[in-house]
Amino acid sequence: MSPWLLVWYLIAAVTTVAVVAFVIALVRQCLLVGRTARRLQEEAQPVVDDLSREAARASERAGSLTPPGRGGPHAR
Repeated sequence: MSPWLLVWYLIAAVTTVAVVAFVIALVRQCLLVGRTARRLQEEAQPVVDDLSREAARASERAGSLTPPGRGGPHAR
């Protein structure tokens, strides 16, 4: 076996190990981002629910009001 072939095998092995390490790090980061997003959703969900309830209540209230000029208190 020639020395150059051994060098190329060594380079291939080191490159393979580096790529595998990067893939493992990438998977770990994806899992971390997923957990963080789930936690953010759990913490923000009560606030979102309150806002949607308030928006529905405001919409109902606005719908029950009579616009001016249509028999409301400000009609002329």
